Amino acid sequence: MIIHARAKINWSLDITGQREDGYHLMDMLMQPVTLSDTITLTPAGELTLTTGGHPLLPADENHLALKAARAIQKYTDCEKGAAIHVEKHIPVGAGMGGGSSDAAGVLWGLNRLWNLGLTQQQLEEIGLTLGADVPFCLRGGLTRTTGIGETMENLPCGRNWELVVIQPCKGLSTKEVFQAYHAGAAPVRPDNDRAALALEKGNVALLQKSLANVLQPVSEQMRPDIRAAIEALRMKGAFLSLMTGSGSAVFGVFDSAEVADAAVDALRPLWPCTHRCQTCMDSLVEG
Repeated sequence: MIIHARAKINWSLDITGQREDGYHLMDMLMQPVTLSDTITLTPAGELTLTTGGHPLLPADENHLALKAARAIQKYTDCEKGAAIHVEKHIPVGAGMGGGSSDAAGVLWGLNRLWNLGLTQQQLEEIGLTLGADVPFCLRGGLTRTTGIGETMENLPCGRNWELVVIQPCKGLSTKEVFQAYHAGAAPVRPDNDRAALALEKGNVALLQKSLANVLQPVSEQMRPDIRAAIEALRMKGAFLSLMTGSGSAVFGVFDSAEVADAAVDALRPLWPCTHRCQTCMDSLVEG
């Protein structure tokens, strides 16, 4: 079985509070994009993991794909095995949910491969134990996600957008970004109600006025190349450019595929980790 586990972007990211256990309460608009990792699942006597495409991801017990396989085994008391191979294409440490998407792909795929019959709700329940973004990566669509990632509202989406994604620098520690956020000045916050309406209607002007990522200012301070890449995308024709998640990837949104293609050609020599993709509605695609 081959599964394409797609990355995500944060159209917006707001922090609304913090629980006593330290988890942050979020209000985010997220959507999958066509950039994906490829997961291959093959029946086997035991669980094994191999990886390719990125040298910084060792195939050990800390890998979220293997953690997901162990979690679904435990949840169902299943003793079956599988050979799991994850071929990485999504940038690592980028705020694009690559690890969460891999975990979601393994949960979704093993549920089918092993004929477990778990519901979407059960898969999302397992996913939340692995990471806050995993339930979203299992569900997909344009989604308003709140709480620590467990509360999701599927939203209508008026169109798919042409994107250029750049990871202009090395990855960021999410923990360090949140610590810097609490120490910094009050940021500009998104208007998620207006942003949701703008995405439903495909309204560019309203989208420009309503989106923000409250972590972007502190991530830019830690990695100045983030700001440089955002400005470069706008110079090359993006009507909107933002950081996704806690960084370090940024994305530019284009009205025209031709302009987006030209932006990739111009910016990839500066930042080799530059990707051309589109927004979409499916997080996990088989085949």
